[in-house]
Amino acid sequence: MALSAAAKKIISEFSNSNVKLGDIKKRGKEIKLDHDLALELWSTGGHQARLLSTLIFDKKLLAQETIDRLASDLLTQDEDERNQLSDWLLANQLTKDKKLIALLESWQESATPLLRRWFWYYQARLRWTGRTPPPGSSADLLNSLEASMKTEEPGVQWAMNFCAGWIGIFEPDLRARCVKLGKVLELYKDDPVAKNCTPSYLPEFIRIEVAKRN
Repeated sequence: MALSAAAKKIISEFSNSNVKLGDIKKRGKEIKLDHDLALELWSTGGHQARLLSTLIFDKKLLAQETIDRLASDLLTQDEDERNQLSDWLLANQLTKDKKLIALLESWQESATPLLRRWFWYYQARLRWTGRTPPPGSSADLLNSLEASMKTEEPGVQWAMNFCAGWIGIFEPDLRARCVKLGKVLELYKDDPVAKNCTPSYLPEFIRIEVAKRN
């Protein structure tokens, strides 16, 4: 894709290694919405350019076909960049429009692993925000977690584990099942945990986060 003068100017600005996330957010606020510019910036493959894209896409123009292409493009990024871009796209676009939320909620069985990851991360997000009462789908989601979490791809598995954690934290009636799921699968049980960080191992994650709220 041939870049416009506006896109070239931004790419030139971002060539400075001192560009911070706050600078990108400030630029996004200045631009507001510019879907064509967002597509241009996304096409460059640059991490910072793509972060800015997630801020200035027009959510009303993000159809399933476009989202499928974005998800495919993200596979070219390393894992940390892909996860950050996924989080920004989810927070700034996919959860901001009823049509896109409906798409999100249809991705549980998607053939694309990244869309399945977004489904489960979104379900976790609904819960960690402390929504009262919690969404009524938790028992059904837990059935799915118990049936398929063990064999899922690692990126999707992490989001499923994260969702199970927040179900266990905010829904005492389901907490024992979530803890049992963690003990059975032993995911992340032996992972090192940085100081002041919460472990991903479900029994500990749930115990620590529940204690914070009591």
